Amino acid sequence: MRLALFDDYRLGVVTGDGVVDVTDALPWPHDPDPLSAGWWRRLCRDFADVREALEKAAELGRPVRPARLLAPALNPSKIVASASNYADHVAEMHDVQERTLGGVVSWMFDFDVFLKAPSSISGPQDDIVLPDAVVAAGQEIHHESELVVVIGAGGKDIPEESALDHVVGYTLGLDITVRSAADRSRRKSYDTFSPLGPYLVTADEVGDPAGLDIRLSVNGEERQAVHTSTMITKVPAIVAYASSMMTLLPGDLLFTGAPPGVGPIHRGDVLDTGISRIGTMRLTVR
Repeated sequence: MRLALFDDYRLGVVTGDGVVDVTDALPWPHDPDPLSAGWWRRLCRDFADVREALEKAAELGRPVRPARLLAPALNPSKIVASASNYADHVAEMHDVQERTLGGVVSWMFDFDVFLKAPSSISGPQDDIVLPDAVVAAGQEIHHESELVVVIGAGGKDIPEESALDHVVGYTLGLDITVRSAADRSRRKSYDTFSPLGPYLVTADEVGDPAGLDIRLSVNGEERQAVHTSTMITKVPAIVAYASSMMTLLPGDLLFTGAPPGVGPIHRGDVLDTGISRIGTMRLTVR
């Protein structure tokens, strides 16, 4: 199933004809305030309990037109992002660091996780906004197209062998990044630096998260093309590792790492990105 958030934070199911509003099929109140959004986190946690009702509502309903798609995430307690999770990306970062930092910072080539601000989330129909001060300073700002995990039933110290049982679904995300010597969390947390979309695709529909193709082009020129099977640390291990340090809560997001082919973006650029079995986004930079 493909779930969408649209217009005034309504819940939709994506069908062949468009987005069908199924908000009224939820067995609990729908609070449209994105700052509370408890209904969304409850949906992530208890999706199996309401799936049948949502499917029936989608069958009976009519598509909403037009519908403005929003990011398929509401006020997660945290965004956990993975660093250095594709070998070819680790290799390319030597040259990137030499150019942008004046030298190599070797500890950054080891896999680990860090936090991004939830306020950096934007949707599939929003622009990526480059910070004036960063642009004025001449610092490079890069795209990173990634598979994003959406946590369903959260937990602490989740075993790797059962980690996928704690995933409600997946979406497509960009980890927009300022290349500088600043802390990762700081230079990746500007507003609009975590575009998500177009939908949350449930885990059963996506299948094996190690069986997906990720692509990104800028102004029609392909820059990133990778298969998720080449991740150094696979999705179950990421979930287990992150949960060994922090309790993962329903609706939390896990970015799984940048594929190779990262590069600078500038005002006016158009980014086309997609992940097989999940969807595509077209984003403009301003």
